[in-house]
Amino acid sequence: MVNICLICDFFYPCLGGVEMHIFQLGLCLIERGHKVIVITHKYQGRSGVRYMTNGLKVYYCPFIPAIQTVVLFTYIGTLPLFRQILLREEIHIVHSHAATSYLGGELLLHAKSMGFKTVFTDHSLFAFNDAASFHVNKILKYILCETDHSISVSHVSKENLSMRASLDPREISVIPNAVDCNKFTPNPQKRYPLNKINIVVICRMTYRKGVDLLVDVLQIICKQHPEVYFIIGGDGPKKRILEDTIQRYHLQNQTELLGSVPSHQVKDVLNRGHIFLNTSLTEAFCIAIVEAASCGLCVVSTNVGGIKEVLPQNMVLYANPTPSDICDKITLAIPLSKNFQVYQQHELVKQMYSWEQVAERTEKVYYQILQKSNQTLLKRFKDCFSNGQIYGLYLMILLILDLVFLVILDILQPNQRIQKSVIFNQVYKKQKEKFGDHSFKSEQNI
Repeated sequence: MVNICLICDFFYPCLGGVEMHIFQLGLCLIERGHKVIVITHKYQGRSGVRYMTNGLKVYYCPFIPAIQTVVLFTYIGTLPLFRQILLREEIHIVHSHAATSYLGGELLLHAKSMGFKTVFTDHSLFAFNDAASFHVNKILKYILCETDHSISVSHVSKENLSMRASLDPREISVIPNAVDCNKFTPNPQKRYPLNKINIVVICRMTYRKGVDLLVDVLQIICKQHPEVYFIIGGDGPKKRILEDTIQRYHLQNQTELLGSVPSHQVKDVLNRGHIFLNTSLTEAFCIAIVEAASCGLCVVSTNVGGIKEVLPQNMVLYANPTPSDICDKITLAIPLSKNFQVYQQHELVKQMYSWEQVAERTEKVYYQILQKSNQTLLKRFKDCFSNGQIYGLYLMILLILDLVFLVILDILQPNQRIQKSVIFNQVYKKQKEKFGDHSFKSEQNI
């Protein structure tokens, strides 16, 4: 049995690809006999320790998000609490998710200083020519140079991560996302409104998800195909643009905005449609199109990032990320969707993806890194300086501070479990010398 800590800024009650990946992976690892905990920051209405399905233990730590659902990179500020949790739960492996989760990055560094094995899973693609991606990549390079192993959700994501963080591709495994197909079953009888071709869109209303593309496509398709009805779910900063477009072009009779859709209602929304539309500008792995395909919808998606690795060409129509090409593919999908083999497609998707396979492959990564020896302190200093003279010196100072604070915490807050074990061994030795072996047979008897 391996004791595993999954950590990320993004977790329930927020719903998305990263959140569902952590939740489903944790449940499957528990079913395989491992102990799993999740560490995240507090959300509105959720703080402290909570237990979820199958006893999945979640620590909602008292850290306030600064931007959306991401906390600031405080480094030393989170160390005392993280140390107590990791020691109390007797963790063996710390597994962080998402490059933009600074909470996860901090714990990876602290865990390495404490001697734990570390794993990182990347879920997104990042560029090299904008300020935000530049800073994310610099921080990620420092964090991952000390991480024992990395995981990407697609081969495109693996190549992107290798270049961004200057990692050896042999130290990156590709383990795709998955979908619980038993929860996404087709039901064509739920399609409404009737006598329409319903196009479903469910995504976060952000620039990366291609909402600006969706706005242009909406105008063209509604004008060319009066029989089309758009069902749009999701929330975010770009939602206002969508609402203004619908009002300006009087598309209320052909569109329906659902707002944020709870996870347990996603299947019902998908079953209303004939076609699922994804207009993302970048994706490492798009779970949404797998869920839609499992529900028997004809999928139209932009051909960006690792999307082409997700579904075979007979299940999806790929389009260039331009309004004209997306509209052309929707026009092709409309007659196909009328006689689509929904149940046959569901069975095919069910054979392709399962969380049990993801957990099994992740488990192999855990066993692999547990056999590795930890990095020496000299190697960690060299890794810091590999990031440049000025930035490397700054990182080395952070590493020294981390180690110094750990020594101080070990003095002020000793590990009670280690102390208890030492005391037990001393008592056991004395009793054995005095009374023989039969007085104390196991630690459970105390």
